[in-house]
Order: sequence, then C-alpha cells, then structure tokens
Amino acid sequence: MTDQRPVLIAGGGIGGLTTAIALGRKDIDSQVLERSAFDNEAGAGIQLGPNATRILGPLGVLDVLMPKTFRPEAVWLFDGLSGKKLATVPLGDTAERRYGAPYLTAHRADLHEALRAAAANARHVTLTPNFTVASIEDGGGITVASLDGPSVQGSALVGADGIWSTVRKWIAPEASLSFTGATAFRSLLPLGSLPSPFSEPIVGLWLGPRTHLVHYPVRSGEALNVVAVTETGRKEEGWNRSAETETVRANFTRWCETAQGLLEFAPSWRAWSLFSLSALPQWHRGPITLLGDAAHPVLPYLAQGAALAIEDAATLADHLDAARGSPGAAFQAYERVRGVRADRVRRTSQRLGRAYHMGDAGLGGMARIARNAILGLRGADATLRGFDWLYGYGR
Repeated sequence: MTDQRPVLIAGGGIGGLTTAIALGRKDIDSQVLERSAFDNEAGAGIQLGPNATRILGPLGVLDVLMPKTFRPEAVWLFDGLSGKKLATVPLGDTAERRYGAPYLTAHRADLHEALRAAAANARHVTLTPNFTVASIEDGGGITVASLDGPSVQGSALVGADGIWSTVRKWIAPEASLSFTGATAFRSLLPLGSLPSPFSEPIVGLWLGPRTHLVHYPVRSGEALNVVAVTETGRKEEGWNRSAETETVRANFTRWCETAQGLLEFAPSWRAWSLFSLSALPQWHRGPITLLGDAAHPVLPYLAQGAALAIEDAATLADHLDAARGSPGAAFQAYERVRGVRADRVRRTSQRLGRAYHMGDAGLGGMARIARNAILGLRGADATLRGFDWLYGYGR
C-alpha cells in the first residue's frame, strides 16, 4: 500500500519549489517547509540555460516567467585588461533551434515568484512558511520538528535547504564547506542610461587576472545585472551583505577604461563569499536525500547552480514516481544518475574559473595570451557545440 503521507521538502527556494511542482504533476503530495515567508530570493540575476528552461516549460512555470525575462542574442567574451573582444558564442534563435528550448536571463526574485505561484496553485502541494528545521526523526516515516516546536510527518524528506543545509548535517555530519578565498559582488543598474557594449542584448563576460566580470539584461531588458568576482575577501556566511564601492573597484584598477566605467555606474553592491564542498560519500540516508546546493554546490563560473537544482527536481520526481512506496530505493537511483552529472558540472566550473582568472605576468601571462588566442581562433558555432553536453541534457 502506498504511503499517503506527503514528501517533506526542507527549503522553499528554486530547487525545493521545483521539486514540489514536479511531484504534483505526478500526483504525489508534498509539503514545503520554508524558514522565511517565501520572500527571500531578492537581489540577483540568474542565467537559465536550455537545460533548465526545457524543464520549466512542461511544469507550467516558463509561460508565467517569460514576460519578465530577457533572451540574449549571444555571449561576448572580452579581455578585461585590454578591452579587446575575444569571441562570440551565439545564443538567441541559434541556441533555441539547437537545443529546443530558450536561453534566458532573469531576476532571481522573478523566477522565485513564478515558482511560488505555480506551487501555491498546484494540486498536491502545501506551502508551510516560517518553519525552521530543528530536528529529524526517521522511524516508520519521517518526523521533522521546527525550531518553534510544531512538527510534521511525511513519507520522506528532501533537503533542498541550500549550501548551509541543516539536512546535510544529518546525512553527512563530517562534511564541511571550504572558503575558496573568492568573493562575488553584484549590482543592478538601469539599462537605459548605459553605453555599448553594456546596452547590447548580450551576456558580457570579461576575463582578468584573479578577477572577472559578468553582465546581462534582466526584467525584460529594463535593468542590467552585474556580477564582479575577485579572488579576495573575507570568509562570511550569507549571500546578501553590503559592500563598499571602493572595495569592488580596488580589484579592477588595472582594467580597461570601458570595464571600469561600468563599475562606476553601479550605485551599490551586495556581496557573498564563495564556498566549495568536496563530493559527499552519499546524498541519501534511507528515506532522506539532498538536492541542489545542499548536495553539490558549484562555483558560479558556469552559471549552473540553479539549473542543476531544477534538473535534480525533475529527476527526483521521476524516480519517486517509479518507485512509489520505496523512497529509499528512489533516492539511491536518483543519486546514481545525478551524481555523475553534478560532478562533471562542478569540475568544469572550477576549470573555467582558473581560465577566467589567468594572470598577466610570468607563466600566468603566457597562459592568458594563449587563452585569448585560442578563443579568437575557435568559430562561434564550434564554441556553442562545446556546450552540447550541458545545454542538451535530457533532450
């Protein structure tokens, strides 16, 4: 007999809400336990490759989100020191024809709101705000107690509670995050007042010694999201602390005037320290598993953190549907499939980060020159084909 208790989901962010919606499409009840009032996803832009939008479409989220997104025509790569344009990676119609789904940029809050609305209107989904997981009991089902005392019961538990996961401590108590020494700074600018290339319908990626800069339109092209990553900063939890403009600009004093001009336009900055996590020995323990950053946080150099969580959600729902009444078996199969994929994305992101941040002196300078030359020699279509393994996933 199938257990009628819901699948409990700790965390109401992108991964947790996508999981609930995907389970609902398979007539599986879920209850999302979120420590906030489902309003904590403000502030940052997000890139959604075809591997993510391909999943959001059938879940009924993409149609709601689309009017608030932007569809960039290409990625333009620049050398940050010289300002020279190095390469173009086509997106827009070219990528959509190739992968069967669009490449979009969005404000993270807009994506979160589209997911929250879809979950709130979905059958089989219960949203429980202001619930902070305090303890977990596994015995004939799952009992999760909140910090304030009330508890809920379910047939299984999915830890989608982010990089500082509470559920992960229960599955892998020995796991610990490591500060990479890098910090990401973000800002949001009105797009209408900016010069080219920042006003162009593109994702701009500028590469520099121990630093890089990314910008792209969001909010239907009304605003520009800017992210500056530097191999400096202090170890600190959270991803929304304030940062001084001088702190950001001090890392780019040797960059070209064009890039420095963008930093001068930014009215304010928010910052978050970048942490890494070694591969866990396992993601699941009986009827409890992890998802997204709780299981496999990735550095932002490939813009795939949210997409991986969305992929996780769809795969997890498929396996829970196929193994109804046996969440442990479903979670084992889910981990076997997703572990290989997540590890490849993690390793590729680390490798790209090293390539972005090559130095300008000695061996680092020679590597930078070689990198720029290789980017210039590769054709646009060949460069896009190099991402088939990433964006074509699940097609």
